[in-house]
Amino acid sequence: MSVQDEFSFINSITPKKYKQPHLVAGIGDDAALYSGNHNVEEIVCIDTMIEEVHFNRQTMRPFHIGYKALASNISDIAAMGGVPNFYLVSIAIPKHWSDSELLEIYNGMEALADRYQMDLIGGDTVSSKHSLVITVTVIGRVHKGKHLLRKNAKADDIVFVTGSLGDSAAGLELLLKNGVDFNFSKDEQALITRHQLPEPKVEIGEILAKYPRVALNDVSDGIASELNEVASASDVTIVIEAEKLPKSDPITSFSEDKQLHWMLNGGEDYELVGTVSKENWLKIKKECEQKNYSITKIGYVIEGPAQVLIKQGDHMKLLQKQGFNHFK
Repeated sequence: MSVQDEFSFINSITPKKYKQPHLVAGIGDDAALYSGNHNVEEIVCIDTMIEEVHFNRQTMRPFHIGYKALASNISDIAAMGGVPNFYLVSIAIPKHWSDSELLEIYNGMEALADRYQMDLIGGDTVSSKHSLVITVTVIGRVHKGKHLLRKNAKADDIVFVTGSLGDSAAGLELLLKNGVDFNFSKDEQALITRHQLPEPKVEIGEILAKYPRVALNDVSDGIASELNEVASASDVTIVIEAEKLPKSDPITSFSEDKQLHWMLNGGEDYELVGTVSKENWLKIKKECEQKNYSITKIGYVIEGPAQVLIKQGDHMKLLQKQGFNHFK
């Protein structure tokens, strides 16, 4: 391990004060304690990021690594309609990572955690022979009975997505081509920021949780993958219309083929995609617009086998699940 002393390192990342009132005991004992509440359901999720698989020094600074490791978990909480409260970090450290770089990873997590009043309450610190491995666990809450699941879609529902799609993948291509220290244009930097510092959509998830029978997923692997998961869980056919997919201005500098591929399969946008009944769609859209949250209708649900179809002009074709897969 590159850190000089494990215990002094843990002490350096231990919060000086906690924010969540239902925390009983944080870092310092064998486990953390927090009090329950019969009015809510607890949500727990976990993600692992590995050097040279999910990130490298060419595309991410240490601050970005920490920020994104936490953001991906917060996005999972948002996809359930919940709010994040606590996080735990397990980190395996090889010798080529310095103390200052490791602290920057935690600073990246803290910057995002502060926005949601989250507390770091534990974890583990070990050595690694080759790659840096960081595993983050997030604990959140959703009001009882208000959780959002993939199995909630039904025929005649509206299919929607928040924000814009494909930006993260476009930013990654720029980083892989030019490196993190390149002098990017303003538009290019906007795409890179979407890759390095994604914004989980917790607030929109909270809005959606107020409505009955919303099916929801976060866009971590691309909407082709996410919507196939919704279709499979709900046993319905989902139809999306290519011309309705929301895109940002900076991504339009790339070819139409690249834009569409990234919007469907790029992933790591951490937007929310899902379905809602027709009668609630306009209410949700209005509430989001009042708060300047971007949300777009991109298709509809019909009865049929569990599949996703994409409509381009007069042509309809099957949309395969082609998002990121660790084992392919």
